Amino acid sequence: MGEIKRAQDGPTFGKLMRAEREALGKTQVQMAREIGTRRQTIADLENGKNVGSHVIFAALAANGMMVSIANERPDLDTIRKLLGDGHE
Repeated sequence: MGEIKRAQDGPTFGKLMRAEREALGKTQVQMAREIGTRRQTIADLENGKNVGSHVIFAALAANGMMVSIANERPDLDTIRKLLGDGHE
């Protein structure tokens, strides 16, 4: 499992998404085509603007990512489950 990245607001989430897209060597146009939306929608997402949840989930999937919902202060068992270390 890779590094856990945290975002609790749109602008931070957008910056993380931009960094992931760029790390994969994709342009906004490529990402937009891959998920079936406009380039401007990707720009809006990356700038922390309001976009549909379907766009967020599609962009995450295109970057090879997914969403996990975690308590702000998880206990050790929860952390182990998130990390999938087999010590459940």
